[in-house]
Amino acid sequence: MTHVTNYMLERSRNRHELLTRWDDKKLDAYEGYVDRIRAMIFLAVQLYEHREGIREGQKSEPEMLAELADASRLRGRAFERVMLLGGDEVVEAGHRLNAAVAEVDWQATGRTSGTLDEWRARNRAAFQAINNFHDAARVDLGVKGNVSGESHPERDLLLPPAQRSNEKSPQDARESES
Repeated sequence: MTHVTNYMLERSRNRHELLTRWDDKKLDAYEGYVDRIRAMIFLAVQLYEHREGIREGQKSEPEMLAELADASRLRGRAFERVMLLGGDEVVEAGHRLNAAVAEVDWQATGRTSGTLDEWRARNRAAFQAINNFHDAARVDLGVKGNVSGESHPERDLLLPPAQRSNEKSPQDARESES
């Protein structure tokens, strides 16, 4: 009887260690992916603001394009880890997040045209998709709670006062002076 009890306890402990090890790998994959997504958005914002004359870039446009392309490649690699380790809902949330970030990228690089308000809407959608990814990842990892919903108020983009939608952007001001 002692042998059977020890065997069952050892088996249970090994199963728990295996699950914990995979959860650690999932957490690393999810964190790395979101980090790459955020880096890509940051670079797209720099490029967009430079191209639209909102803020002077410290790098040339070709350098910014190269950085954004490299960030996109790294995001793709990070998403491959998510696809290998993540549950179905996490993978689907990642696909939706990739699509939202692609729209930000396309407007920043000029592949898609749009107004400043459309740019901001694309960024809002990307950050909402990040929150949705976080929620799916938390469920997959067994973490209680979520980062959106009734317990968390709706948040908006953090913008300096001169760039809020009710005021003119530097680009709008230049256009109205012409």
